[in-house]
Amino acid sequence: MPGFELFGDQERKEVNDVLDNGVLMRYGFDGMRNGHWKAKALELELTKTFNTNHVQLVSSGTAAVSVALASAGVGAGDEVIMPTFTFVASFEAIMMLGAIPVLVDIDDTLTLDPKAVEAAITDKTKAVMIVQMCGSMGDLDALQSICTKHNLLFVEDACQAIGGTYKGKPLGSIGDLGCFSFDFVKTITCGEGGAVITNNADYYTNADHYSDHGHDHVGHDRGAETHPFLGYNFRISELHAAVGLAQVKRLPEFIAIQKKNYTILRDALATLPEVTFRRVPDGGEESYAFLNFFLPDLDIARKVIENFKENGVDVSWNYFDNNWHYIREWHHLKDAKSLFPLSSEVRQALENIKNTKFDQSDHFIGRNISCLIKLSWTEEEMKTRASKMVESIKASL
Repeated sequence: MPGFELFGDQERKEVNDVLDNGVLMRYGFDGMRNGHWKAKALELELTKTFNTNHVQLVSSGTAAVSVALASAGVGAGDEVIMPTFTFVASFEAIMMLGAIPVLVDIDDTLTLDPKAVEAAITDKTKAVMIVQMCGSMGDLDALQSICTKHNLLFVEDACQAIGGTYKGKPLGSIGDLGCFSFDFVKTITCGEGGAVITNNADYYTNADHYSDHGHDHVGHDRGAETHPFLGYNFRISELHAAVGLAQVKRLPEFIAIQKKNYTILRDALATLPEVTFRRVPDGGEESYAFLNFFLPDLDIARKVIENFKENGVDVSWNYFDNNWHYIREWHHLKDAKSLFPLSSEVRQALENIKNTKFDQSDHFIGRNISCLIKLSWTEEEMKTRASKMVESIKASL
């Protein structure tokens, strides 16, 4: 991770096909295309990759979450339960629909704690959204059972976890809807892009129309298409889809490299008794995009990060003080700093978030270090890196 590290002839060929053809928009201009439909081809390829019936490409992972929720009828006043550890896009995508983000604690999987989820359910709860952060998963069976029990939508934000599996199923394909990001730093990239996947034909049709101004995509004359309902513009372009089409065919190659590099680091760190690793539920396999481990406490974790920097160990983070990925520093959310007026229900929900302590999440995030696994590292570089990491941790204890 990320796929841009290994751009090559396959990506150039697909992009040049689009440029030579001259049609950069995914819809319309049928007569000019000469049979070139990169977005359609990528959607077909992704149905195989995710073992799912339907894929709708969109402009980003953020768009994927909003489109997925909207396609299932989530909107104004509905509560969506989500984790305290994620990317800011998670609550942005919920609030874009006028829905209410309800943040709950994570556990040692670094994803939703099922007990915290069940405790947060109210008569306004419409969906539970797990975010498969850093390439791994939560207790999917338990969360699915909770959603079934309470008749809630189960949504998987697997934007950081493409290639991971649970009991043989691709992450993202287990819930009612799955969401993916193909931005520039994901394991496979389109530059910008995302996807909604589902086995529900109605959700797919809604996502297809909603993401393109409500167009029904019936017939071969875009100007004659009708609009069954309101929609917006979350389209992907043919250029972006072309890059993704080349990249998705290389996913097994990328995952194999990530696993090899991840294993070198994990085996080295496992020799330290003070280091423990995030829990991967039985039956799960990470995408190996990140290595996540725990240290005894926050102070040691902060020392380790400083020692990593001094020793040239990059792309490693303690998210406790991070502005993008953890609740503590989301002051713009908690203080409701919006350019436009928010509903009273949303404002009250944000006030509740501001006044809630998430001690359990602090316990896990404070002690956690997350290390990005690059595709471009050589085996020699990996071994050198592993040695530096071990020595940096020893010096911090």
